Amino acid sequence: MKRENARDGVCFLCGRDGTEDPLDFHHIFGGNAADRKKCERYGLKVRLCHGRCHIFGPEAAHNCAETMRTLRRYGQRKAMIEQGWTVDEFRFHFGKNYLDDEELEEIAAIQAESA
Repeated sequence: MKRENARDGVCFLCGRDGTEDPLDFHHIFGGNAADRKKCERYGLKVRLCHGRCHIFGPEAAHNCAETMRTLRRYGQRKAMIEQGWTVDEFRFHFGKNYLDDEELEEIAAIQAESA
């Protein structure tokens, strides 16, 4: 099994390859160690440019509420579709719903098609 490496791939937000700004893994719901472990378990992490998109840039995940919300919405969609979870099951694992009713209906339709 190939070990994941933040240097492989591209930044989830800007698409850069990490040559000028190394890539980090960002745990989408990483508020504490338990949540980071759940992110690892369910694949809820993305590669981000260390300075520009992860830590220091004005729209970086750790500086910009809107960027963080975008990542959390992506993470919730991914988890619900891949795990077959309802919104209540997602809330059980991560404490909060980040999606609106239209997005939840879209996910329900995707889940129904794959059932």
